[in-house]
Amino acid sequence: MIPVKTFAGKTVAVFGLGGSGLASAQALKTGGADVIGFDDSAASIDKARAAGIATEDLRKIDWSNVSALLLAPGVPLTHPQPHWSAQLAKQAGAEIIGDVELFCRERRRLAPNSPFVAITGTNGKSTTTALIHHLLKSAGRAAELGGNIGTAVLTLEPPSADRAHVVECSSYQIDLAPTIDPRVGVFINLSADHLDRHGTIAHYAAVKERLVAGVQNDGAAVIGVDDEWCAAAAERVAAQGKNVVRISVRKQLSDGIYAEGGRIIRAKAGQTETIATLNGIGSLRGVHNAQNAACAAAAVLALGLTPAQIQAGLRSFPGLAHRMEQVGRKGAVLFVNDSKATNADSSAQALASFTDMFWIAGGKPKTGGITSLEKFFPRIRKAYLVGEAAEEFARTLDGKVPYELTGTIDRAVEASARDAAASGLKEPVVLLSPACASFDQFRNFEVRGDHFRNLVLKLPGIVPTK
Repeated sequence: MIPVKTFAGKTVAVFGLGGSGLASAQALKTGGADVIGFDDSAASIDKARAAGIATEDLRKIDWSNVSALLLAPGVPLTHPQPHWSAQLAKQAGAEIIGDVELFCRERRRLAPNSPFVAITGTNGKSTTTALIHHLLKSAGRAAELGGNIGTAVLTLEPPSADRAHVVECSSYQIDLAPTIDPRVGVFINLSADHLDRHGTIAHYAAVKERLVAGVQNDGAAVIGVDDEWCAAAAERVAAQGKNVVRISVRKQLSDGIYAEGGRIIRAKAGQTETIATLNGIGSLRGVHNAQNAACAAAAVLALGLTPAQIQAGLRSFPGLAHRMEQVGRKGAVLFVNDSKATNADSSAQALASFTDMFWIAGGKPKTGGITSLEKFFPRIRKAYLVGEAAEEFARTLDGKVPYELTGTIDRAVEASARDAAASGLKEPVVLLSPACASFDQFRNFEVRGDHFRNLVLKLPGIVPTK
């Protein structure tokens, strides 16, 4: 845990006592703050009390002595309207912050030049974050991994000069971190998302940009420039005098890092150098992963890793569970778990990465279905449709892709494994990439992906990939 001493002797209200909120309350209390916690969930309040956190309805407290409101990232700060606790804090003149802001303040107190890497973007955040952490660890560096990737940042080991913190940041967390100042900031890409919480894409982009705009003067702002929003951000941050490393997977750059033909290339002053190659690295298959890898390489280069260390780390990267996760092989057939693909845009990345697919899709449908995936239909040898979306998907595929209404993933795995093995194709792939939410049959995409993995690993003759 990182005890938060920057609020020692002060009163801090905490709203939202889930994972990160409870961790923040405990870190504040350990650091000497007077903490008052609250939540809409009675169960969360009971859990906080059991952990020794004082709780009280924040609508009934005296706000005149409250220095700050620690808001959980899932609680609206601005849109569609500020949460009532945020309104009370604003009226009282208390600052409104989140756990990443607490981390930044403790880092400035303890080790202001420590290797803190913060990562954001609409897509690829978790893979890039995990990859940066892996590259550092594989090169023998001490490194902590946390933030939006699943481990509350204040539960990590404290900042020190020789310990890196690799922190995935959602737009919600950045919104609550007004002084975020990483040594290396990574802004991978941006497309319309979370507009229910940010109102417009322009506001969403401005929040994301703050992460790289705040990088330390001797650090690096790593920014993908393949979309208009990030390209504009790169220009603005560079105009502030920050060291901007531009990243592209669509074009060659004269100054920056780009991916081309399976290579990650660094260009500067008319000279180019191949940093690493991605050929044969199954966990980093596809253009989207080339972007992730290029961003990760730029980040660790800024922290002093060599191209040889980067290449070795890329080759040993296992990938993330449920994100293009290679589960195993049975003969020539590769089984891939992409349960994280909960909409068509996410599935498009997987469908673009393989040629001969036996595709398991369906679940709780999203608006638009899979009509946007039609350009990938020639790559699909057969589809196995499950869940509520099965009949809708069947209508979209009818006459274009052979399909089977299997109903459940259990039956889909059995049928797809059989058909892929009998296909005679050189590299057939059984791909779970649902393009749907999981909630019709599973609690979340992780449970769905775990179920798929377990089914595959029980197939006779399967050789696990890892």
